[in-house]
Amino acid sequence: MIRQVIFISCSLFINTVLAQELPTIITSPKTNYLPDFSYAGYHFGESQIPDANGKIINTIDFGVKANDELDDSKALLKAFKAANAVEGNVILQLPAGRIILSEILYIERSNFVLRGAGSAENGTEIYCPRPMMYLKDSDALAELREYLTTFDKRQRESENNIDLPFSQYAWSGGFIWTQVPGERVKSYLDKYEPESNPLAKVSSGKMGEHSITVSDVKGLKVGDIVELQLFNKDGENGEIIKDLYQGAKVKPGSHHWNFPKLPIVRQQVEITKISGSKITLKTPLTISIKPSYQAQLVEWKHLNEVGIEHLRFTFPDIPRVAHHVEPGNNGIFLTRLFNSWVKDVKITNADSGILAEEVANTTIQDITTDGTHLAHYTVTLGGVHNILVKNLKIYNSAVHPLSFNTFATKNVYQNCEIFKDPVLDQHSGANHQNLFDNITVHFKAGKNNSYAIFGGGGAEYWKPSHAPYSTFWNLNVQVENPDESKPVLLYGMKDGAFARIIGVHGNTKFEIKYDVDPYIEFLNKPIEKIPSLYDYQLNKRMK
Repeated sequence: MIRQVIFISCSLFINTVLAQELPTIITSPKTNYLPDFSYAGYHFGESQIPDANGKIINTIDFGVKANDELDDSKALLKAFKAANAVEGNVILQLPAGRIILSEILYIERSNFVLRGAGSAENGTEIYCPRPMMYLKDSDALAELREYLTTFDKRQRESENNIDLPFSQYAWSGGFIWTQVPGERVKSYLDKYEPESNPLAKVSSGKMGEHSITVSDVKGLKVGDIVELQLFNKDGENGEIIKDLYQGAKVKPGSHHWNFPKLPIVRQQVEITKISGSKITLKTPLTISIKPSYQAQLVEWKHLNEVGIEHLRFTFPDIPRVAHHVEPGNNGIFLTRLFNSWVKDVKITNADSGILAEEVANTTIQDITTDGTHLAHYTVTLGGVHNILVKNLKIYNSAVHPLSFNTFATKNVYQNCEIFKDPVLDQHSGANHQNLFDNITVHFKAGKNNSYAIFGGGGAEYWKPSHAPYSTFWNLNVQVENPDESKPVLLYGMKDGAFARIIGVHGNTKFEIKYDVDPYIEFLNKPIEKIPSLYDYQLNKRMK
């Protein structure tokens, strides 16, 4: 009996010690809400990126000749046309060496892989000698161009004598561009919003859960990938604005109510079960649904199983004029993708390396950006859902090295490292529940032993910088010149609602200033038992 009591006591002691080594937000989840980020990535994180098989179309058979210092654009366009005509899986193979590209290459079909010979020096280099501003305007960006003109979007810097219109390529476009032909990618103007033809009307659902209540169902079936849309039809005091920000002391900007026809929250979802008026979704809701949101499920046209892999982009280091007027040295523009990937890509001297809009459940991994040119973005996530960016290495300076942008939800930057001028940016526009996971940053502390690591970009009309439950997990901060006599102050966020900041640590001690009302735990202590929240949640779900 005594031995049993001792054994039980020891077990309780050990369990208590183990519990103390985990953040309270993990051991007592009902006390403080923590989203489940485990559904991000290719096939909801449940499958590895494949070694794709299919009919191989070799671009050299269409006249592409590496290292001859001649433009390969026309030959590449012919090869793309041939690949698009193939039934079933197709791989468009690029040769090793330098290929010169001065046209946009559109991937417009599913089951398509663009494959190079590797991203290293002896692999495939796509060299773009001039930016997209010299190309014919894309029809897909016509609405954006009208929006920029209508709202007089200009970069104004009086101290630099700059008053210039925004470029259409500041956050859109790329020399490799995925699209569904004729489909609108991003909503900018109410007048182009089509008449609503919902597949179902949605009256209720609870944040973090998978079930929704529907009516007026039209032809939905299990396995469908559709878009869930929530609206603010009630102006500045709309209930959805209050619910989105969970009562945080922030001031939402006018875009939250000036475009009532455009959904303010959206998720691309897979239907796993239909039972009468109840539909079960593969992924959890990011906010609760009420009747006043006039939520609906609508058709979402997209491509599946598209891959871009094993290559590098290089751009000339042209002089930079100003922010938002970039001429369009952009590598990859992903739109309308589901269950797709980009891997093993290096990008040098880009204005923006990889841009994404209207994409879901895609993995972007093993990416490197470098060069002497100041970039706008490296790999940015705007208007996307459940995207996983994994093993991104950033060696160049960028205005927004890592950035969750307008309408971004449930996306993850995992195991990324920023070696120069790091900023963890959340770029306004009702983005919420995104995760910076096991990120490493390097910087030299500034004035007063401080550094503005937490970015809050974006226009005032889309403020605040983010809605609740955006999460920083196990942030490793390496300071070049810390003053050991006092902690380094990490600051920069002025209007981010209810962030979760767990496990900030590094080679010195830190203090954090982050508004508004963050949950902070494990400060100056790494989370050794759970270095990656994404991996932890995925493993737990898969069991």
